[in-house]
Amino acid sequence: MQKFIISVTKENFNLIEDKRFECFILSESLGAEFKSAFAQKAKQQNKLVLSFSKEDCLKYNLDGLIVDLSKSEHILSDYEKATGDLKGKFIGVICRNRRHEAMLCSECEPDFIVFRAWEKGADKVKELISWYADLFLIQSAVLPMEIVDFTAFETDFVILDDVLLKGI
Repeated sequence: MQKFIISVTKENFNLIEDKRFECFILSESLGAEFKSAFAQKAKQQNKLVLSFSKEDCLKYNLDGLIVDLSKSEHILSDYEKATGDLKGKFIGVICRNRRHEAMLCSECEPDFIVFRAWEKGADKVKELISWYADLFLIQSAVLPMEIVDFTAFETDFVILDDVLLKGI
């Protein structure tokens, strides 16, 4: 069964108490006080907090980072640059929805790979994720960019934001 990673875009401490969620991504747009307090409360509940921002990851001592390499032409060097001083942190990588890029991102040995999904083309993404799951031991996540039936994807995680969260 897929687990949920919740992208926190609005100040809402109640998400920490929800037993369905064990991992969160703090939006860069949130205030500094909220990020700090949220990270501390989540750690007290033994829940993980990630960021899309390396600076936030370091500043708030978060558990990890999600690196967007979907537009990268130099995946390995961009990965190393983005994660170089984050030893011991969880790292996720967003890659293009192509087999070659998924393989290149996997060679970086992140903790998980993230595939984006849209309603149009969802079947191709499902096929890609199924192929990936058959070949790689690295966990995968799907990041729906709009309402998509994510239950049909062979991923370990689903990343949902405040809007898409209402559908579960």
